[in-house]
Amino acid sequence: MTALTVPWGYVMILDDQSVSTRVRNDAPHLVALDIDGTLLVTGQPVPGPTVLAVRLVRERKHHVVLASGRSLTGILPVAKELGITDGWVVASNGAVTARLCATCTNGYMLEDVLTFDVGPVAQMALSRFPDVQVGVEEIGIGYRVNRLFEPHEVNGAQRVVSVGELGVMPASRAILRGPNVLDLLEPLRRHGVTATEAGPDWIDVTPRHLSKATSLENIRSALGVPRHNTLAVGDGLNDIEMLSWAARAVAMGHAPAAVKAIANETVGDISQHGVIQALKTLI
Repeated sequence: MTALTVPWGYVMILDDQSVSTRVRNDAPHLVALDIDGTLLVTGQPVPGPTVLAVRLVRERKHHVVLASGRSLTGILPVAKELGITDGWVVASNGAVTARLCATCTNGYMLEDVLTFDVGPVAQMALSRFPDVQVGVEEIGIGYRVNRLFEPHEVNGAQRVVSVGELGVMPASRAILRGPNVLDLLEPLRRHGVTATEAGPDWIDVTPRHLSKATSLENIRSALGVPRHNTLAVGDGLNDIEMLSWAARAVAMGHAPAAVKAIANETVGDISQHGVIQALKTLI
């Protein structure tokens, strides 16, 4: 066993295999990290040891890319906690790609934004489930909603609008929430959008043929990182495509069986800071 002493009094223990892997992993990697359930418990800050691990990975010149179902507004505070002020982020399950930039207005530049016509989606959902909550993402601001969500459920400001105003302009992501809403998954997909289960009563709707993986592949190509130097860590159903894309796919210990089945390996759960087990092999 080898003990790696790092700042602030933390000690990371690497076994001999990890040390060997570390030597082989000196070349820059693209490290794609989910946020909720991977880096943090929703509503809580990123734990100190995880912040440290991400910092050390970045000091090794690896490219850490936050890839989340969250809106860009929800990703930016996490990037700040991690000390990431430059590089790429993937928001809204791949519909929004941005470059962080300390000197840019609001701290970022939009690189790629894909949208779809929200109106027919909202009308379909409300015709079948009149009580469904609908949220339509407004990049960098928050959401247009037909009814307010709880503050901890979405990021950014909420603006209540009429049903007609929900689809007044194309959007990158919409939220449908309510009992039995998962019955809409297949009808929405037939309608020509990407519908992703994000909970027992929650669907994320994004443009067709889209996932975190599609945006990550564009970033990988732009950075010139070889495919075999890609690592992804996630815990949710919306991480399946990302894990399938990565050369090394890591599932969190609490992830559903369908996610673990895609992964090459499984680490500890969120309470055990399992993501550090994956990151330490690059430190």
